[in-house]
Amino acid sequence: MGQHWRSSTTRRSFIRFLGAAGFVAGAAPGAPAKAGRPLVGSNSFGWTQYAKREKRPFDIAETMSVLRDCGYDYIEPSIDISRPDSIGTLAEQMKSKGLRPVSVYCGPRLHEAEKVRAVIDQTMAAARACAASGFEVISCNAAPIGREKTDDALKTQAAALAELGRGMRELGLRLGIHHHLPEMTNNAREFHHNFRNTNAEDVGFCYDVHWVWKGGIQPMDALRAYGDRVVTWHLRQSRDGIWWEDLDTGDIDYSAVAAYASEKHLPARFTVELALEAKTQITRDARENHRRSR
Repeated sequence: MGQHWRSSTTRRSFIRFLGAAGFVAGAAPGAPAKAGRPLVGSNSFGWTQYAKREKRPFDIAETMSVLRDCGYDYIEPSIDISRPDSIGTLAEQMKSKGLRPVSVYCGPRLHEAEKVRAVIDQTMAAARACAASGFEVISCNAAPIGREKTDDALKTQAAALAELGRGMRELGLRLGIHHHLPEMTNNAREFHHNFRNTNAEDVGFCYDVHWVWKGGIQPMDALRAYGDRVVTWHLRQSRDGIWWEDLDTGDIDYSAVAAYASEKHLPARFTVELALEAKTQITRDARENHRRSR
């Protein structure tokens, strides 16, 4: 596992490969390539981890300025779906910092039959605010519960995702399902259920390449199964299974992923997520690691 990072693949190969193909960010899955360039952003989670590590509050405005100066196009923040009024303010703040609204992240509880109607309505209110503010994608990781979900819970969840996907598509948005390790247990039961019980036209894939790999599915297998659903990407690297501090060479062979994405003209919204774990070796600050990753 630890040998891939010794290959000739560079940290820039993935984005450069796709950039050379001339993709337009926002193209529908399977759409022909058009003139344009990839959009490269950063998820806010890793920045909150650096702030906690340095015993200081997370300042999203400061983070936006740093990302702009490092050449990024957007920040992907987590949103509170109970406060749709805050989304427009967030978008305007991005624009004032030289960034653009592209994607947001949320984690609603979609598996409880007796409560799901209210959660769907709440999520759609946030989606309408996102659409009005110019966002393109909502990355949604249905909330885990600390154990496997029952068959009935997964059925409820899939129906909710399908309804949300249809509703968001009507607003001009795309829903992209994101996954962490809980969804990958028991041969990725929840991961597969979410896709196999929804339509690709409505329910897309926020493909976090490393989480899927860490959950036991090879990146190319996930692409062959669900690549037609990709609407956005989360990019991270590890060495010997431990998250690396920047997007460099490592366990994930991004050159193969890039070749497939280029061939299939997959959407080019790339969100760098430099998350940290206990054994991550930190030798530089967040600004420098994001600059190098870009």
